[in-house]
Amino acid sequence: MNSALPPLENRVGCIGAAMEVIGQKWTALLLRDLCSGPKRFRDFTESVPELNPRTLSSRLDDLTEQGIICTCSEGGYQLTEKGEALIPVLRAMADWGDKYTRET
Repeated sequence: MNSALPPLENRVGCIGAAMEVIGQKWTALLLRDLCSGPKRFRDFTESVPELNPRTLSSRLDDLTEQGIICTCSEGGYQLTEKGEALIPVLRAMADWGDKYTRET
């Protein structure tokens, strides 16, 4: 690694703080789904069928408490401004996955 590169974090702990939000299993996939607009509980169960409904409910509660998502008037969930700020992070993860984990 080139030691001339600037540090990734402005202050120690920034990456850890982001991982507290998106690091739990399934969370990034739920956020991926919300990037295209509001979703209902059943939308998530169809998109990620291997996700246990109890775990889904827990992840949605966590994201709501963290201010990443909120309930919308239609009864589903949507990204908040704070959640929308994660879209470039998710896009970078998707690009990395596309580049380095292609099926052969």
